[in-house]
Amino acid sequence: MTSTPEHHTDPIARQTPVRSTYRLQLRPDGLTFADARAIAEYLQQLGISHLYLSPVMTAVRGSTHGYDITDPTSVAAGLGGPAGFKALADEVRGRGMGLIVDLVPNHVGVADPRQNPWWWDVLTHGKDSKYAHYFDIDWSPANGAGGRVALPVLANENDPAALTVDRSGLEPMLALHDMRFPIAPGTDGENALRIHDKQHYRLVNWKSGLCGYRRYFTVGSLAAIRQEDPAVFEATHRELAAWCEHDLIDGVRVDHPDGLARPAAYLKQLRKLIGPHRLLLVEKVLSHSEPLDATLPIDGTTGYDTLADIGAVLIDPDGAKQMTELSRQFAGHGSDRSWFAENEHRIKRAVAETMLVPEVRRLVAAIKRDARTEACDTMALTNATIEVLSFMPVYRTDYAPLAGTVSAVVAEVARRNGELMPPLQVLTTALAVNGEAAVRFHQVGGAVTAKAVEDTMFYRAARLVSLQEMGANPARFGCTPVEFHLANAERATRWPATMTTLSTHDTKRGEDVRARIGLLSQVADIWARAVSAWNDIAPGPDGATTIFLLQNMFGIWPADGRPAAAVPGFRDRVHQFAEKAVREAGTQSSWEEPDVEFESAVHRWIDTVIDGPVGAELGELVADYAPFAWSEALAQKLLQLCGPGIPDIYQGAELWEDSLVDPDNRRPVDFTHRSLLLQSLTGTPDLDPSGAVKMWIVAYALWLRRERPECFVGGTYTPLFANGDQAGHFLSYARGRRGEMPEVIVAVTRHTIRLDEAGGWGDTVLDLPQGHWTDRLTGHTFSGRSRLEKLFARLPVALLVR
Repeated sequence: MTSTPEHHTDPIARQTPVRSTYRLQLRPDGLTFADARAIAEYLQQLGISHLYLSPVMTAVRGSTHGYDITDPTSVAAGLGGPAGFKALADEVRGRGMGLIVDLVPNHVGVADPRQNPWWWDVLTHGKDSKYAHYFDIDWSPANGAGGRVALPVLANENDPAALTVDRSGLEPMLALHDMRFPIAPGTDGENALRIHDKQHYRLVNWKSGLCGYRRYFTVGSLAAIRQEDPAVFEATHRELAAWCEHDLIDGVRVDHPDGLARPAAYLKQLRKLIGPHRLLLVEKVLSHSEPLDATLPIDGTTGYDTLADIGAVLIDPDGAKQMTELSRQFAGHGSDRSWFAENEHRIKRAVAETMLVPEVRRLVAAIKRDARTEACDTMALTNATIEVLSFMPVYRTDYAPLAGTVSAVVAEVARRNGELMPPLQVLTTALAVNGEAAVRFHQVGGAVTAKAVEDTMFYRAARLVSLQEMGANPARFGCTPVEFHLANAERATRWPATMTTLSTHDTKRGEDVRARIGLLSQVADIWARAVSAWNDIAPGPDGATTIFLLQNMFGIWPADGRPAAAVPGFRDRVHQFAEKAVREAGTQSSWEEPDVEFESAVHRWIDTVIDGPVGAELGELVADYAPFAWSEALAQKLLQLCGPGIPDIYQGAELWEDSLVDPDNRRPVDFTHRSLLLQSLTGTPDLDPSGAVKMWIVAYALWLRRERPECFVGGTYTPLFANGDQAGHFLSYARGRRGEMPEVIVAVTRHTIRLDEAGGWGDTVLDLPQGHWTDRLTGHTFSGRSRLEKLFARLPVALLVR
């Protein structure tokens, strides 16, 4: 079934085979285990086989995502606790369904130390704490905090004067505004500052470049934990082991394994714990042309790679020149391949030299230790290390298929700058030991890439923002059907049970927003003229921000004829997104140094757009192109649902969705409306603002997967091609059982505006495989040579079954 069948999951062997998943963002104030039980019947009727739950362990009070876990040993009481989790598992099991859980092995939440018992104990007892080895803490005398744990929580230099002692509870605590910190036994007194000076920690300014522990990327409120320590693995996986023992779950999604010391070893240990037949998926961002390591004991990724392929094949490459020129005109650069190549190295260096200073400092110290040298100049070694990290083409290179990558990069850095050869030799010596320095090198490398690429470059580039997505390659303006089919065929062969997705809690735009923005590649000239005219009417704050935000507003603008200003919450959502976008971009404002004047100008401009003639014209453009946007959205959804792998549907995305980046994509979902709509569908719906047609397609595709599972996970994949003048607008593949003729054909329309301009399908035909084929979506039957104008007479997509 796969390249290493002894490690990969046999989907047939599971008690409840995973055919499809539905991602639920649990939260105590909105979607608990009991709430999930209440919608299980609806999801069963929709055709879902498994509920895919966001993290369920105890998290920071008020958390809306659950990734800031404060107690990895207990199920969140606010969600319903262990009893609620068991009841949900029993509910879905009784329906022939199952659960996939989201595991967070890399870090825990420490924003409020009182809520994290392990962290509180470490701050109280220092190196003598029984949990000290659970965390990746820098206790060295040269750590910048005198060997104490530096906590970057102070907002300004006057904060220490505000320290007081809180004696209102059972034990005294140091208090700083609403924060509380423990006082070590025997160190209490009258003066808060003197008490602070006796603790195992030191409160420092968050801009100081000091942090006494490894973080999740640059997030000081998330402290990394050491899964390489057997005691940590046992403690943090105790609940998971019990769920497996009692058969409550069918699979695990692993959050950010690239942050761990040795991901491959961890995943091997995890596979042993959950057994050979449960689904094991990793949140892995594969860089351009990076293969997934086939030696890992996993079933695949969480689907960023599929998302990128599907998004790219629906982009019209003919729009590249005009969109590049528009970006150059407004942003001063084309956001093209050359810009990405030139800027990735520069931005990675900047990230390593600013945001990740504590991590780089610890890495360099480890390099010196492992190379057994103090002779090397620290500044030169730091510069050489950062240079190598900034040229790394992937998150981390210690996966089997990437052997040799580090040596190639080091050689390239030496070729560019011969003066770096001495420190590069020290780095090479240290990495060859394969000890602490090697571990930190890969951990820091992943953080550098994530912060520089997805969290910075993807907010600065503005050529076509629908391509600026997790795992995508915005430098590539679309891909051909041939490339798409070959990627799918390889996925079907090597990773048949991988997850596929179009929207997640981490995507920067929801699937239907990206589909609509992607349309701009087909009307680049019209868009360019419109943007220039709008900028004359309502000049934006700066060129790059203007074209970036206008594309995003085009993506979420209401298509039902209502003025945007009349849509509840619309204005606030755009403002919130814009503020995050300009701070992530870091060119005009930033999280560290917000430019209030610039941000105010952005907000004024947004209101001018929404309330003025630009908004009216933008709304007319959205209305004109809405049917084409819906068509492209249906195409990508059907391509995902029936393609190789196991499709995941993000909560609410069975109807049109207009989500932007988090927290926008965690808004509550109206499941009552969706359930009633599903029950009311009796015939093929129209392409309209209700989204009923999307639900129709989702349900029929999922029902077909339930009816003929052997055609999908582990089934064959065969590309199909049309003949005729408009064949380039057609994309199709067939699925079937191994060794047998295809039973299912997926056919979709691409580049729909251009097809409409050409006058439709004309004489373009598809030669169907032998047999009679019925479109499950419309009931129409076809055989032999079929004209595409008839195949797509009712809908722009077809789901044919022999």
